[in-house]
Amino acid sequence: MRIYTHRILISAPLQRVADFHADSRALQRLTPPPVFVQMHFVEPVAENSKAEFTLWIGPLPVRWLAVHSNVHTQHGFTDTQLRGPFKHWVHQHSFRAVDEKTTEILDEIRAEPGDHPLWGLVSRFMWLNLPLMFAYRGWVMRRLIQ
Repeated sequence: MRIYTHRILISAPLQRVADFHADSRALQRLTPPPVFVQMHFVEPVAENSKAEFTLWIGPLPVRWLAVHSNVHTQHGFTDTQLRGPFKHWVHQHSFRAVDEKTTEILDEIRAEPGDHPLWGLVSRFMWLNLPLMFAYRGWVMRRLIQ
């Protein structure tokens, strides 16, 4: 099992950060180009809510179905891949107030690449690009939330 952890401080109150992540458009906003997200079905973030989407990595469509759990309106949630390129993918989003104007966001991903020849390669490529993706996410959140 591989583990990726990313922390970032955002100059915004906890509720503003939580509201941003609860918005169904957050995934599209936080995905760096040239990847394009096509949402097929998305429920508001709640216990056992689901999101189904395609990540277009150039001409390659990567279908994904995730379920949300451990949902707390201010402190975060977990999304687990039910269908997608990884054999196992669990992403925990945690929010913590540092003070009234600052929030720490902690992302922890536990994943295992897929076994399929194509999807295993895709999942490994996606895993290796997590640092770039989270750098982009930090830039976007600072622009949109702060």
